[in-house]
Amino acid sequence: MHTTALVLFSGGQDSTTCLAQALSKYQRVETIAFDYRQRHHVELEARLKVLSEIRLQFPQWADKLGQDHLLDLAVLGEVSETSLTRDTAFKMEQSGLPNTFVPGRNLLFLTLAAAVAYRRDLQVMVTGVCETDFSGYPDCRDDTMKAMQLALSLGMDKRFLIETPLMWIDKAATWALAHELGEKSGVPNGGEALVNLIIEHTHTCYLGDREHRHPWGYGCGTCPACELRARGYERFKA
Repeated sequence: MHTTALVLFSGGQDSTTCLAQALSKYQRVETIAFDYRQRHHVELEARLKVLSEIRLQFPQWADKLGQDHLLDLAVLGEVSETSLTRDTAFKMEQSGLPNTFVPGRNLLFLTLAAAVAYRRDLQVMVTGVCETDFSGYPDCRDDTMKAMQLALSLGMDKRFLIETPLMWIDKAATWALAHELGEKSGVPNGGEALVNLIIEHTHTCYLGDREHRHPWGYGCGTCPACELRARGYERFKA
Protein backbone atom coordinates (compact mmCIF):
# COMPACT_ATOMS: atom_id res chain seq x y z
CA MET A 1 0.00 0.00 0.00
CA HIS A 2 1.36 3.40 -0.97
CA THR A 3 1.52 5.95 1.84
CA THR A 4 3.92 8.65 0.57
CA ALA A 5 3.98 10.88 -2.50
CA LEU A 6 5.98 13.58 -4.25
CA VAL A 7 3.85 16.03 -6.23
CA LEU A 8 5.33 17.89 -9.19
CA PHE A 9 3.95 21.23 -8.10
CA SER A 10 4.25 24.29 -10.32
CA GLY A 11 1.65 26.35 -8.48
CA GLY A 12 -0.88 26.19 -11.29
CA GLN A 13 -4.48 24.98 -11.32
CA ASP A 14 -3.64 21.44 -12.39
CA SER A 15 -0.79 20.77 -9.98
CA THR A 16 -2.75 22.32 -7.09
CA THR A 17 -5.63 19.96 -7.80
CA CYS A 18 -3.18 17.06 -7.93
CA LEU A 19 -1.69 18.18 -4.62
CA ALA A 20 -5.13 18.27 -3.02
CA GLN A 21 -5.83 14.74 -4.21
CA ALA A 22 -2.49 13.49 -2.93
CA LEU A 23 -3.16 15.08 0.46
CA SER A 24 -6.53 13.33 0.57
CA LYS A 25 -4.92 9.94 -0.17
CA TYR A 26 -1.45 9.73 1.33
CA GLN A 27 0.00 10.07 4.82
CA ARG A 28 3.04 12.13 3.81
CA VAL A 29 3.24 14.40 0.79
CA GLU A 30 6.17 16.49 -0.41
CA THR A 31 6.33 18.89 -3.35
CA ILE A 32 8.89 19.69 -6.02
CA ALA A 33 9.26 22.45 -8.62
CA PHE A 34 11.80 23.46 -11.26
CA ASP A 35 13.24 26.81 -12.21
CA TYR A 36 14.08 26.52 -15.90
CA ARG A 37 14.03 30.28 -16.52
CA GLN A 38 10.46 30.13 -17.76
CA ARG A 39 8.84 33.37 -18.91
CA HIS A 40 6.10 32.83 -16.33
CA HIS A 41 8.69 32.75 -13.55
CA VAL A 42 6.07 34.28 -11.26
CA GLU A 43 4.60 30.79 -10.85
CA LEU A 44 7.48 29.97 -8.53
CA GLU A 45 6.31 32.72 -6.19
CA ALA A 46 2.64 31.78 -6.58
CA ARG A 47 3.30 28.19 -5.57
CA LEU A 48 4.68 29.27 -2.18
CA LYS A 49 1.52 31.27 -1.55
CA VAL A 50 -0.61 28.28 -2.53
CA LEU A 51 1.29 26.03 -0.11
CA SER A 52 0.87 28.62 2.64
CA GLU A 53 -2.87 28.95 2.01
CA ILE A 54 -3.40 25.19 1.94
CA ARG A 55 -1.71 24.90 5.32
CA LEU A 56 -3.81 27.77 6.65
CA GLN A 57 -7.21 26.82 5.23
CA PHE A 58 -7.03 23.02 5.34
CA PRO A 59 -5.54 21.99 8.71
CA GLN A 60 -6.11 18.27 8.19
CA TRP A 61 -4.01 18.44 5.04
CA ALA A 62 -1.41 20.67 6.67
CA ASP A 63 -0.35 17.84 8.97
CA LYS A 64 0.49 15.69 5.93
CA LEU A 65 2.26 18.36 3.89
CA GLY A 66 5.99 17.96 4.21
CA GLN A 67 9.14 19.39 2.67
CA ASP A 68 9.14 21.46 -0.52
CA HIS A 69 11.96 21.15 -3.06
CA LEU A 70 13.01 23.63 -5.75
CA LEU A 71 15.62 22.57 -8.33
CA ASP A 72 17.57 24.90 -10.60
CA LEU A 73 17.22 23.72 -14.21
CA ALA A 74 18.70 26.72 -16.01
CA VAL A 75 20.21 24.35 -18.55
CA LEU A 76 16.72 23.46 -19.83
CA GLY A 77 16.05 27.11 -20.60
CA GLU A 78 19.42 27.40 -22.31
CA VAL A 79 18.78 24.53 -24.73
CA SER A 80 15.12 25.36 -25.38
CA GLU A 81 14.09 27.71 -28.18
CA THR A 82 10.42 27.92 -27.21
CA SER A 83 7.87 30.60 -26.41
CA LEU A 84 7.97 29.53 -22.76
CA THR A 85 11.69 30.29 -22.49
CA ARG A 86 12.06 33.08 -25.08
CA ASP A 87 10.19 36.33 -25.70
CA THR A 88 8.47 35.10 -28.87
CA ALA A 89 4.85 34.93 -30.00
CA PHE A 90 2.81 31.76 -29.51
CA LYS A 91 2.35 29.82 -32.75
CA MET A 92 2.13 26.36 -34.25
CA GLU A 93 5.33 24.91 -35.69
CA GLN A 94 5.68 22.95 -38.94
CA SER A 95 5.96 19.82 -36.80
CA GLY A 96 2.34 20.31 -35.77
CA LEU A 97 3.31 21.07 -32.17
CA PRO A 98 2.83 24.48 -30.55
CA ASN A 99 6.01 26.43 -29.83
CA THR A 100 5.10 26.26 -26.13
CA PHE A 101 6.40 22.68 -26.21
CA VAL A 102 9.68 22.47 -24.27
CA PRO A 103 11.38 19.30 -25.57
CA GLY A 104 12.28 16.87 -22.80
CA ARG A 105 10.78 18.99 -20.04
CA ASN A 106 8.50 16.42 -18.43
CA LEU A 107 11.04 13.65 -19.00
CA LEU A 108 13.68 15.65 -17.16
CA PHE A 109 11.25 16.73 -14.44
CA LEU A 110 10.25 13.14 -13.72
CA THR A 111 13.83 11.87 -13.76
CA LEU A 112 14.94 14.44 -11.20
CA ALA A 113 11.76 13.99 -9.19
CA ALA A 114 12.51 10.28 -9.04
CA ALA A 115 16.00 11.01 -7.75
CA VAL A 116 14.51 13.14 -4.97
CA ALA A 117 11.81 10.55 -4.28
CA TYR A 118 14.50 7.87 -4.01
CA ARG A 119 16.45 9.90 -1.47
CA ARG A 120 13.34 10.91 0.48
CA ASP A 121 11.79 7.41 0.41
CA LEU A 122 8.67 8.58 -1.44
CA GLN A 123 6.77 5.90 -3.33
CA VAL A 124 4.48 7.81 -5.71
CA MET A 125 5.17 10.70 -8.07
CA VAL A 126 2.11 12.75 -8.97
CA THR A 127 1.98 14.93 -12.08
CA GLY A 128 -0.82 16.92 -13.68
CA VAL A 129 -0.28 15.90 -17.30
CA CYS A 130 -3.32 14.96 -19.38
CA GLU A 131 -4.34 13.88 -22.87
CA THR A 132 -7.77 15.50 -22.86
CA ASP A 133 -7.11 19.24 -22.79
CA PHE A 134 -3.41 19.16 -23.53
CA SER A 135 -1.73 21.13 -26.31
CA GLY A 136 -0.39 18.20 -28.26
CA TYR A 137 2.66 17.66 -26.07
CA PRO A 138 4.03 14.14 -26.60
CA ASP A 139 5.51 14.10 -23.08
CA CYS A 140 2.02 14.45 -21.59
CA ARG A 141 0.69 11.21 -23.07
CA ASP A 142 -0.31 8.22 -20.99
CA ASP A 143 2.08 5.99 -22.95
CA THR A 144 4.96 8.34 -22.11
CA MET A 145 4.09 8.23 -18.41
CA LYS A 146 3.94 4.44 -18.41
CA ALA A 147 7.28 4.23 -20.20
CA MET A 148 8.86 6.66 -17.71
CA GLN A 149 7.48 4.70 -14.78
CA LEU A 150 9.09 1.52 -16.11
CA ALA A 151 12.40 3.17 -17.01
CA LEU A 152 12.78 4.95 -13.68
CA SER A 153 11.80 1.87 -11.68
CA LEU A 154 14.34 -0.24 -13.57
CA GLY A 155 17.07 2.41 -13.60
CA MET A 156 16.87 3.07 -9.86
CA ASP A 157 15.92 -0.47 -8.83
CA LYS A 158 12.97 0.92 -6.89
CA ARG A 159 9.32 0.38 -7.78
CA PHE A 160 7.92 3.85 -8.48
CA LEU A 161 4.32 4.69 -9.32
CA ILE A 162 3.64 7.70 -11.55
CA GLU A 163 0.13 8.91 -10.83
CA THR A 164 -1.71 11.15 -13.33
CA PRO A 165 -5.08 12.12 -11.78
CA LEU A 166 -6.00 14.44 -14.67
CA MET A 167 -5.01 12.23 -17.59
CA TRP A 168 -8.50 11.57 -18.90
CA ILE A 169 -10.47 14.63 -17.73
CA ASP A 170 -10.86 18.12 -19.22
CA LYS A 171 -10.43 21.50 -17.52
CA ALA A 172 -14.08 21.74 -16.49
CA ALA A 173 -13.78 18.37 -14.76
CA THR A 174 -10.54 19.53 -13.14
CA TRP A 175 -12.39 22.44 -11.55
CA ALA A 176 -15.10 20.00 -10.45
CA LEU A 177 -12.52 17.62 -8.99
CA ALA A 178 -11.01 20.42 -6.92
CA HIS A 179 -14.46 21.26 -5.57
CA GLU A 180 -15.10 17.61 -4.72
CA LEU A 181 -11.75 17.23 -2.94
CA GLY A 182 -12.36 20.38 -0.94
CA GLU A 183 -15.78 19.12 0.13
CA LYS A 184 -14.19 15.92 1.45
CA SER A 185 -11.41 17.74 3.32
CA GLY A 186 -13.40 18.15 6.52
CA VAL A 187 -13.38 21.94 6.20
CA PRO A 188 -16.82 23.63 6.18
CA ASN A 189 -17.59 24.77 2.62
CA GLY A 190 -14.26 23.24 1.66
CA GLY A 191 -15.22 22.85 -1.97
CA GLU A 192 -15.82 26.53 -2.45
CA ALA A 193 -12.74 27.33 -0.37
CA LEU A 194 -10.44 25.22 -2.56
CA VAL A 195 -11.88 26.58 -5.79
CA ASN A 196 -11.45 30.14 -4.51
CA LEU A 197 -7.89 29.36 -3.42
CA ILE A 198 -7.13 28.15 -6.95
CA ILE A 199 -8.72 31.26 -8.47
CA GLU A 200 -6.89 33.72 -6.24
CA HIS A 201 -3.47 32.19 -5.76
CA THR A 202 -2.54 29.71 -8.49
CA HIS A 203 -0.81 30.84 -11.68
CA THR A 204 -1.28 29.47 -15.19
CA CYS A 205 -0.70 32.38 -17.61
CA TYR A 206 2.29 31.81 -19.91
CA LEU A 207 3.06 35.55 -19.89
CA GLY A 208 3.26 35.73 -16.11
CA ASP A 209 0.43 38.30 -15.88
CA ARG A 210 -0.69 38.84 -12.27
CA GLU A 211 -2.33 42.21 -12.89
CA HIS A 212 -5.52 41.30 -14.74
CA ARG A 213 -8.16 39.55 -12.60
CA HIS A 214 -10.83 37.42 -14.27
CA PRO A 215 -13.59 35.23 -12.78
CA TRP A 216 -11.23 32.24 -13.17
CA GLY A 217 -8.11 33.96 -11.78
CA TYR A 218 -5.21 36.13 -12.91
CA GLY A 219 -3.70 36.19 -16.37
CA CYS A 220 -3.46 37.91 -19.73
CA GLY A 221 -6.62 36.16 -20.88
CA THR A 222 -5.30 35.51 -24.39
CA CYS A 223 -2.42 33.03 -24.16
CA PRO A 224 -3.22 29.32 -24.70
CA ALA A 225 -3.06 28.54 -20.97
CA CYS A 226 -5.46 31.36 -20.05
CA GLU A 227 -7.91 30.44 -22.79
CA LEU A 228 -7.97 26.81 -21.68
CA ARG A 229 -8.45 27.71 -18.03
CA ALA A 230 -11.18 30.24 -18.84
CA ARG A 231 -13.17 27.85 -21.04
CA GLY A 232 -12.96 25.14 -18.40
CA TYR A 233 -14.17 27.49 -15.68
CA GLU A 234 -17.11 28.65 -17.80
CA ARG A 235 -18.21 25.04 -18.40
CA PHE A 236 -17.71 24.23 -14.71
CA LYS A 237 -19.96 27.12 -13.64
CA ALA A 238 -22.59 26.51 -16.33
